Amino acid sequence: MSWAGPEDIYLSTSLASYLDRKLLVLLRDGRKLMGTLRSFDQFANAVLEGACERVIVGDLYCDIPLGLYVIRGENVVLIGELDLEREELPPHMTHVSVAEIRRAQKAEREATDLKELRIAMPKLRNTLLFFCFVFFSEASVHEYNGQKFVSKGNAFVVHGGSEGIYSSFADTHNVTAIADDSFVREAIGGSAYGGQRAVCCTADLAKLGVCSEGEIIHRPSTKNPGWPKVFAVSFSEDDEVTTLPLKSIQITKTGMYNLYFIHCDLNLKDLTVEGKTVWKNPTGYLPGRMAPLMNFYGFMSLAFVILGIFWFLQYARFWREVLPLQNCITLVITLGMLEMALWYFDYAEFNDSGTRPVGITMWAVTFDTIKRTIARIIILMVSMGYGVVRPTLGGLTSKVTMLGATFFLASEILELVENVGAVSDLSGKARLFLVLPVAILDAFFILWIFTSLSSTLNKLQARRMVAKLDIYRKFTNALAVAVIVSVGWICYEIYFKANDVYNEQWQNAWIIPAFWQILSFSLLCVICVLWAPSQNSTRYAYSGEANEDFDKDDTNLTLIKPSPTPSKEFRTAPETRTVQGSNGASSNGDLEEDKTE
Repeated sequence: MSWAGPEDIYLSTSLASYLDRKLLVLLRDGRKLMGTLRSFDQFANAVLEGACERVIVGDLYCDIPLGLYVIRGENVVLIGELDLEREELPPHMTHVSVAEIRRAQKAEREATDLKELRIAMPKLRNTLLFFCFVFFSEASVHEYNGQKFVSKGNAFVVHGGSEGIYSSFADTHNVTAIADDSFVREAIGGSAYGGQRAVCCTADLAKLGVCSEGEIIHRPSTKNPGWPKVFAVSFSEDDEVTTLPLKSIQITKTGMYNLYFIHCDLNLKDLTVEGKTVWKNPTGYLPGRMAPLMNFYGFMSLAFVILGIFWFLQYARFWREVLPLQNCITLVITLGMLEMALWYFDYAEFNDSGTRPVGITMWAVTFDTIKRTIARIIILMVSMGYGVVRPTLGGLTSKVTMLGATFFLASEILELVENVGAVSDLSGKARLFLVLPVAILDAFFILWIFTSLSSTLNKLQARRMVAKLDIYRKFTNALAVAVIVSVGWICYEIYFKANDVYNEQWQNAWIIPAFWQILSFSLLCVICVLWAPSQNSTRYAYSGEANEDFDKDDTNLTLIKPSPTPSKEFRTAPETRTVQGSNGASSNGDLEEDKTE
């Protein structure tokens, strides 16, 4: 065996004894290559025939074939001849495929990169700290940057995360979620003599002999034996920081899993948690509730592309007859395509890296909010008759703009809070003050839209504009159906959340946000069909002669004066008299008629 360092000037000469022999070569980057030495030069550059790279991960190994391989001498650390008569590896080593060894390497890298969980605290003596881990996964990334413990009953708790995790095994039976109050009630805590429930063992419970005073009360789950998983870490004398050893837990049943850090010491007011935990589903880092949304947004991207192709083809064919309203619809379709693509890439990046990409998420949220705001403004303008029966909105323009800007601001704040950086499957509970303004503005939009539609329909019917009246009736029906379906779905959503306090139905929760996307897309398709560019588009456009007084009330009153009974010799036709408002002035013709009578 020869070392290939810079100091060995005779390396190339010593390689001569290894010609046509099977060698093991260790490179500077840690890779191990095996093959038959066929050639070398004075710089120790070597050629291996039938080379392969041996990869070892734990008890697994794989020889990845490389073929004829040239090695630069400066990269060689160690060269040695293999003894073909002896076993190369211990018998407990298992040979696996290339794909399996790559997965094992990735898991090993993730474990290496994983920060050890560190818990920082002030200097204490002989203090024991317990942590309860209800954490069942291999690896999305939840980071803890100095999070403080909060009081819960007689314990102090940090909620480390909650995610729906799918089992990587054949058994996929659901387990009951253990979250928040359910977690404390079913798996953690107890009470003495029917008193208040305690997470930490009290003096009364200690007297009953069920626990030791000051320790966390926990018991095995009756529905999932072996759970919850509980790990303890203690502080030695004079320690300010203690580290929880790296733990890896295999999931055997599909369910909602939660992680909690708990301690019972009243003196640890400044205790914080630093580090991160990594959670992973079999298909990637996306939490179970979010995982179906990646495929959904991929499907919606395709749907918007198909709609866009239809619309842009019609737009290109009849571009001379395009109305201002159709330009607005084009803008909404374009924004929709960008929004769906951004959401898809947001979830795809999250699934691959385990970290929510803040930049992509913010752009997706912004395009979503812009699209929804413009769509509502366009529907309101159409309801008022803009571009069809009136050229402008007149004095209403500033009011519509103000309503749209307020809706955009409220929706943007809500969506940013809800989505940016969100990696947990538990939805936020402190969002009511953000949801209410958006809901009120939406209700105001709906009320104004239908009030304007009613007025527009009445005026179209009075002026017998049949073509425009027909399209507006269809538009009104589509909006009415959308509103009725929306109200019904809101009732279902309230029922769903009221009966799923502990997120037991997390596998179906993705349907709720997906429904709103499908409903808005369906309404957009109806509008595209009604107002698709065609050779007859101009018949729906505003016409100055027919609509010049569309919003004005009638001020001229026409009276018909009956003529006296005509004689046989003289017969007069009925005269008409026009009265101008309240001026009471008559025409000259009327004066002459009175004189004749």
